[in-house]
Amino acid sequence: MTDTTLDQIASCLSGYDPNALPVAQAQEFIRRMVPRVQAVESLAIRSALGRVLARDVISPIDVPAHDNSAMDGFAFRSADLSSDTDTVLAIAGTGYAGQQFEGEVPAGQCVRIMTGAVMPAGLDTVVPQEFTKSVDGKVVVPAGVVRAGDNRRLAGEDLSKGAPALRAGRVLRPADLGLLASLGQAEVPVRRRLRVAFFSTGDELRSIGEPLDAGCVYDSNRYTIWGMLQRLGVEAIDMGVVRDDPAALETAFREAAACADAVITSGGVSVGEADHTKAVMRSLGEVLFWKIAMRPGRPMAIGRIGEPGRQAVLFGLPGNPVAVMVTFYAFVREALLAMSGADAAPLPLIRAASATAIRKKAGRTEYQRGIVERGADGNWSVRITGSQGSGVLRSMSEANGLIVLGHEQGNVAAGELVDVVPFEGLV
Repeated sequence: MTDTTLDQIASCLSGYDPNALPVAQAQEFIRRMVPRVQAVESLAIRSALGRVLARDVISPIDVPAHDNSAMDGFAFRSADLSSDTDTVLAIAGTGYAGQQFEGEVPAGQCVRIMTGAVMPAGLDTVVPQEFTKSVDGKVVVPAGVVRAGDNRRLAGEDLSKGAPALRAGRVLRPADLGLLASLGQAEVPVRRRLRVAFFSTGDELRSIGEPLDAGCVYDSNRYTIWGMLQRLGVEAIDMGVVRDDPAALETAFREAAACADAVITSGGVSVGEADHTKAVMRSLGEVLFWKIAMRPGRPMAIGRIGEPGRQAVLFGLPGNPVAVMVTFYAFVREALLAMSGADAAPLPLIRAASATAIRKKAGRTEYQRGIVERGADGNWSVRITGSQGSGVLRSMSEANGLIVLGHEQGNVAAGELVDVVPFEGLV
């Protein structure tokens, strides 16, 4: 864990004000404070999907190892190719993938060749079988159907020996597993999986299966948080619902910090709520309480808690269900990826025309739940899902994207282009 204090990080941010913090400034603060997992383990490539590559993978071989054919067809010398008349070639033999043609091929002759077969010595061009004609046992290549060098894969064309195949920090995808296999690499070094503990706070919360007393609600936040964490490939530790009691809260925070790299809570950080959660956070480490210039999700706690030398990063999120999801995607997602050692790119945005006018105050970032559609003209449009209250979780369930209205942006006119974070692949 870094020795830099939170106050020192804040001092590096121009105009830092915890009571009116722009989203971009909060994101920059978090980037500066989160540590990276250092432990590395070696996994079989079939177990490495979604894990973070710990070191660069350097290709030990040329891929492909030899020039080979990209088509089923006939391989020949480009010097034999006529530019304005048909080219007629005798067939010297056949080359198969894994069984290359070993003989010599005299000028004016060709080799019948299969996809992936090694190019016979001296031959540099392949004509696809369907482009040819057969006349008197010879192959006729019509003028203009191929050019010199066509349909030949060069040795090292995919990867050359000694070249970086994959860079450290990459979250391994299916194609990466295939690439590793093409190098003959059975195992791959990856970062230890990040451990994230999470729990909800509040006397009014009940877990599924418990009776719902008057004034109480079922805890939905733990399930959405669990789902969002699954998308990041971390080890998620569900610590349940913790009552608004100082002793219970302290025990939960201490246990979470002892077993995890990051702790996420929902509830207990808003102005006017019982102060037990905030007081316990303060007592266990270095914690800041922010009022972020955003909607939904204004209150948030950020800090480090736990014993010296074994501290966890704390993300104290608001309690309203939509605010939990929005603050997670605005701040926590990228931070957890960075802590995992991954190259944490910001969420992708698309531009879509707003179907209706949207009221918006300059001076804060707003996240509206939207339904994005592509019209017959190929252009994207987006409409809000209805009520945008931070407690209306249905609005997130119905949406397929978040409309992001920037800090300085004002009212949006119908037809005006807006930024949208698409949910596909995210939520």
